[in-house]
Amino acid sequence: MIQLPEDFVKLMHRQYDAGTADALCEALVATEPEVSVRLNMRKLASVPHLAGMCSCIRECDPVPWCEGAFYLCERPPFTFDPMLHAGAYYVQEASSMYIAKLLDEFIMHDSPLAALDLCAAPGGKSTLLAGVLPEGSLLVSNEPVPKRAQVLAENIQKWTRQAYPVGSIVTNNYPADFVAFTDSFDVVVTDVPCSGEGMFRKDEQAVAEWSLDNVMMCQARQRGILQDIWHALKPGGVLIYSTCTFNRFEDEDNAVWICDVLGGDLLEQRHFLPGRDRGEGFYCCMIRKMSTSEITGERNMSDIRIKAERTLRVMPVVFELEGPAVDLSYDQALQYLRREALRVPAERGMVTLCYNGLPLGPGKCVGNRINNLYPEQWRIRTTYTRKWSLFENS
Repeated sequence: MIQLPEDFVKLMHRQYDAGTADALCEALVATEPEVSVRLNMRKLASVPHLAGMCSCIRECDPVPWCEGAFYLCERPPFTFDPMLHAGAYYVQEASSMYIAKLLDEFIMHDSPLAALDLCAAPGGKSTLLAGVLPEGSLLVSNEPVPKRAQVLAENIQKWTRQAYPVGSIVTNNYPADFVAFTDSFDVVVTDVPCSGEGMFRKDEQAVAEWSLDNVMMCQARQRGILQDIWHALKPGGVLIYSTCTFNRFEDEDNAVWICDVLGGDLLEQRHFLPGRDRGEGFYCCMIRKMSTSEITGERNMSDIRIKAERTLRVMPVVFELEGPAVDLSYDQALQYLRREALRVPAERGMVTLCYNGLPLGPGKCVGNRINNLYPEQWRIRTTYTRKWSLFENS
């Protein structure tokens, strides 16, 4: 059982009523995190036979603020589900899915939009954005840390393969590098680095490193990030600001600061608290950049893509899919994802290896075998297998 910092407990009791603060602190030390998944509704719609095949979620509670998202009763061995690697769903904390509701409420038209997810790794909010932005939109998903940017690129490419209706670019830059993008984005998502209070149930190190001094240091860092990127949001566009914290210094106080100093209008804000809400600690708000006009979506997506390729570090696409589809069994799919040799009937030449009709990656048939071209950096490295899939009939 974790021991919460005394200053944290006092801060929560100053900020919330006694019942809410007590319930929060009790939940952090005595309960387990929820497990939730979000289906790739756009991808699944392209494979009609998958409708109704989710075996584990039929009896599960839906996440009320996000279509196609569900709480699971326990955490299964996701690594061994080929459908996860095919981008059929994403394992994401339920509270952070609330940005779907914010976007649904405040972006009520079908014109393509340009969106930037500034601190995007490992990809939860970016894959969510790709699923809800209007068709023809462009999503720039950025992560400053190179190793995390590689993970982000993997998750985005898996999610958006197979003629996805929203374009995507993954970049590896700091906020200050976006100097060329003044008034470029209709939506900017800033899930900023924070003191990590919402991670207390999952990460003992987050508890050990917490202090009031660190909270204030994080607040200053967050404001610096916001100042660096505010110019990239077009007038009338919306900023989604979020943290995995409970304290007002990094949350409500920063929302006020954005409005007063940078020039915004607070549209909505919400805290998610364990002990009150089904999810981890999370704060998010939506702020519209001051303007007399509404979001119009009048933005040339190709211009933004070209500008990104010229001025930013763009993560390469790992592979392109080509050749006829070859559907694999569950065991064959695991062999492929481990980058093992495959002996599956196919036409000679390049092929696309699939599972349940969704592409996993490329291979090359050379006669009696298929050369495995799955990316080395993506492969499943454990030889242990526990057969499981979110989708039945596998």
